[in-house]
Amino acid sequence: MPLNAELWTMNISSLKNRLMAPLIEPYARYLHADLLHSIRLGTAVVASLLFSQLTKIPHSEWSTITVFVILGLLQYQGAIYTKAKERVLGTLLGIVVGLGLLWINHQVQGYFGIAWLYYVLVGVISGVIGYYSIKQLGYIGLLTGITMCMVISSYNSIGPDGIARAFNVLIGTLFAVMATLIVPLKSTLMWRFLLAKNLDACADMYDGVEDYISDPSLDQRFAEADIVESDAEDKELNKHRPSSAEVANIDPQNVQLDLGATTVTAIDGAANTASTTYVNKDMVEQFKEINKRLLRVRGHIAATAKESGIDTKDLDMIQRTHRNIIGTIDLLLSAAPKLAHSPIDEENRILVDHYHRELTQGMRHIAAVLRSPSDQEFRPITRIKVSDYPSVQTLPFEWQGYFWLTQTLQGQLQSLSDLLQQTQTQWYKGSGLRYQRQEQRRIHAHGGESDLDI
Repeated sequence: MPLNAELWTMNISSLKNRLMAPLIEPYARYLHADLLHSIRLGTAVVASLLFSQLTKIPHSEWSTITVFVILGLLQYQGAIYTKAKERVLGTLLGIVVGLGLLWINHQVQGYFGIAWLYYVLVGVISGVIGYYSIKQLGYIGLLTGITMCMVISSYNSIGPDGIARAFNVLIGTLFAVMATLIVPLKSTLMWRFLLAKNLDACADMYDGVEDYISDPSLDQRFAEADIVESDAEDKELNKHRPSSAEVANIDPQNVQLDLGATTVTAIDGAANTASTTYVNKDMVEQFKEINKRLLRVRGHIAATAKESGIDTKDLDMIQRTHRNIIGTIDLLLSAAPKLAHSPIDEENRILVDHYHRELTQGMRHIAAVLRSPSDQEFRPITRIKVSDYPSVQTLPFEWQGYFWLTQTLQGQLQSLSDLLQQTQTQWYKGSGLRYQRQEQRRIHAHGGESDLDI
């Protein structure tokens, strides 16, 4: 085969794989979830509309409305199935209650001729439905009341219009569920990928701590620092502020570097002047992205619980530990630059380096297992115990505090690992068998998943 033809074939194959990836590979679906949701919703609406026009069912607009109600604001299978189930139950209960009221109305009118009793009964039942909707039924109760009103809206009839509307609601629910099955977006997968992404990001940030312990001087990330001036009442203090051109000449000994707060403050101790704050833009952006993903993980907990069967309390505990890990790394980043001018012996320095490397790899290992399509085991984070090194107790206060924070991070990572191991069978199953097989074939084709071997 000529070289040009071979390159053309490879390019076509690559383009095909890129276009098909969001439909086949779960991680690609995670990256393009919003786009896939839009395509799926549009397809389901068109399919429902065509079905309605072909079958000529009365009040068929309700099927299309139902597709929008179920799929419009919900992307993931767990939440969609819950919404669909509630809509079906509410519709069926509403039909039963509505037909029962029509039968009672017929009996009251036929035997007693007392019309007002029927309306009193409608009001009482509506109130009962509203009461239980607030207490426990929620959306099911709301749909029960709406469907009941649709059924009884036809005066002196068996409510054919209401029945037709209710039937179309069921049809619309079916179309919404079918669209979800064809292009699945599972909350369990999104929950896993978001948590893994945050752990990788935390590992990258924590990996940079060692650099600041070794060299606390201002690096290139502060070259384009923003100067934030305070609103000091005495404006004369502002005369002592260093200019942007003087940033490079700041003595590291007179610098307060707070990486966790993403700022660095220069202080003129002799003049006791006001401070100037230099913002570390890179770290601000990293923390923003981590916190965005933290909030997105929270939004997947309820649907993940539905899909996987994991107790919501366990998922909340995982989320709380996840949040605590981020907070501890923030504190470690704040403490690290202050250690460069604090003495430490060679033995404990080696311990710090080893401890740091073990925890960094531990975070990346948890992330790799979360991404893996295979049923992997979570290994221990580290076997290092600070209590085995009594010389740590003789270190300066700054170093003891740093070791204490590192121990805290170790405990949090081990707790997260244990929680994920305990619930692994459920979230692995909740991710879907089709996902596991697809990913295993893809990894086999690419020679295996190396990040589990870190």
